[in-house]
Formats: sequence, structure tokens, C-alpha cells
Amino acid sequence: MRKSTSRPVARAALAVGAVAAAGLAFAPSAAAVTPTTATATYDCGTWGGGGATLTATQSGTAATITLTSAVTTPISVGANQISATLTLARSGGGTRVFSGKANPAIPAGSSVTIGPLGGTVAVGDSLNSYFAGTALKMVIFGITVNCDATTSQAPGPFVF
Repeated sequence: MRKSTSRPVARAALAVGAVAAAGLAFAPSAAAVTPTTATATYDCGTWGGGGATLTATQSGTAATITLTSAVTTPISVGANQISATLTLARSGGGTRVFSGKANPAIPAGSSVTIGPLGGTVAVGDSLNSYFAGTALKMVIFGITVNCDATTSQAPGPFVF
């Protein structure tokens, strides 16, 4: 009798396993942003300017952007000492804002890297350089540095 009851249980287990495997095969893939890296040019007034590399990641509706700029710091800046806000224009109108107080330690004379800056996105958001005002605002040791985007992102906007 033991033999006859174990076969239905084994068959049921195999069926459940097959259904689970099929569900994984047809499950939607994780959210991803494309491209993951873009470049743009920013003008930070007396603080300088030039090319910047933006790197984006996405997990659901949460997204982060890390920005490495051509702007250099004349003095060393400790880790997590730069408060930053990056504004990107949303295709179709509006903006998305990424902010935070995250940066690695930056030696004097080195390029400023900020991020990851966190923000919220929606499926299909297409985000590009913001031209209607300050695109990047950094506060370092109480000094505000405003930067305007002077180019669109290349190879194109981030699409979430």
C-alpha cells in the first residue's frame, strides 16, 4: 500500500514543480533602465564645468543616479559631505528629482563624484538633461554650487 500512495504524491510534486518552473520562465523580467550610462555637459559658473558621466540603476519605481563631473574640488571633501539635487526633464512634461548626501571621499584637485542620488520613476519615464533652470545643485561646506545643463544626454535619455 505504501507504494501506491507515494506515486500520486510524487506525481503531484512533479506537477507543482513543473508549474513553478513554467511560471518563472514566463515571469516579467526585472525593471531595467537603458542606457545605463550617459554623458552630458554642465556649466557651474565660476566653479567650472564640462562633461559629466551619469550612471543610472533601477529597482521597480526606485532609481539612482551617480554623477562624475569635470568640476574639480580645490580642497579635500570627506565622504557624504555633499548634498546634491539632480533634476532631469521628463519627456511629455515635468521633471524627476534625484537627491541625497552621498559621495566618496574626494581628494583636492579631483573630479567631483556624487551619488547614488535616489529618486522615484514610473514605467516608461524618459529622462534627459534639464534646461529650464538649475539642473544640478550641490552644497559643499555650506557653499551652493548651481550647474546648468548645456547639452542633452548622449547616447540619449534614460528610459525606465
